[in-house]
Order: sequence, then structure tokens, then C-alpha cells
Amino acid sequence: MSATRTTSRRRASPREESGFARGFGVFAEALLTGVWIALAALPLLTLPAAFAAGAAHLRRVLAHEVATWREFTADLRAAARRGWLVGVAGWAAAWLLHADLVVVRAGLPGGPFAGTVGVLAMLGLLAAGLRAAVCWRPGASWRALLRAAARRTVRDPAGSLLLICGLAVVPVSVWFAAPLAAPALGVVAAGALAVERRRPAG
Repeated sequence: MSATRTTSRRRASPREESGFARGFGVFAEALLTGVWIALAALPLLTLPAAFAAGAAHLRRVLAHEVATWREFTADLRAAARRGWLVGVAGWAAAWLLHADLVVVRAGLPGGPFAGTVGVLAMLGLLAAGLRAAVCWRPGASWRALLRAAARRTVRDPAGSLLLICGLAVVPVSVWFAAPLAAPALGVVAAGALAVERRRPAG
């Protein structure tokens, strides 16, 4: 009788996952999230909102909350209401960087210095934009998020460098095999989320 009860208790108790299994599960979820981010970012202007929704999805996964495509799309719609303006600003900055590099190639005086400043400024903007996106919550102001993210970008150079290195994974994935770029976006979002969690927001 006691043996039967012990057996039933063992069957009823939830199976404990190892640290490796949990880590692999989160990694696999990050890859899937990258595909979702890539699909949501196809209009291009929705890229910040897509990263915001992807980071929110990964936060739910880590918190063992309900995390499905339905929650992702709801966050995407909420983030895109003002996030598309961030997308416009981002593409405008990219165009300015392109114009800056044209000046460098033209061999005008001061061109190399202007090119260096432009590239560094663009990298800083990318880091700040990624920080803002992964800190987004429903109802949050993108303007406030970007201001706070800009401060953290300057005050946390190590974290900013990690973000830039993470972003470099995407073009490397495209060079190696183009389809890998989509899941790589999820890895970038997960990395940015980890960078933001390693220090207090502000």
C-alpha cells in the first residue's frame, strides 16, 4: 500500500527540468521569436515595435507566463502605435549616414573625420534604440524610453559594446546563410534583454 502511494505521488509531482534543459528551451524560444520579429518587421518601419514585442514575449517565457503568438501580436499593435515614428527616425538616420559616407568617398576635406563621427553616432543610436525597444511596456512613452536608453548607452559602454557585437551577428548570418538572419534577430533581442537586466534601469 505504501509503495503504491509513493509511486502515485511521484507520478503526480511535476518533472523537474535541468538547467541545461531550461536554457536550451529559452534559446529555442529566442530563435522562434526571431522569426516572428522578422515577419513583423517586413514593413521596415515596424522594426522597433517588432523588437519590443519580441522582448516582451521572451520576458513572459522567462517568467513562465502565457506566451503565444496572440500576446505577441497584441504587443506589436500596441508598440507600433508610436513605434513607427521611431522607425522613421531610424531610417532617416541611416540615410544621413549614407550621405555622410558619400562625402567621405568624394575625398572632401574633413571627410574621414566626418565619416568616423557618423558611424560612431549611428552605432550609438542603434544601441539606444535596441535598449529602448527591449524596455518597452504597454502604455510606455517611446520618447521617455529613448531618453533613458540614451543615458544608459553612454553610462554603460560595456553593455553598449555587447549590443553592437550582438547586432553584428545579423549581417554575419546573412553572409553565411540568409535564412539564418531571422532567428538571429531573436538572439539579438534575448541578448539585449540580458544586457538591460544586468543593471538598474535609468
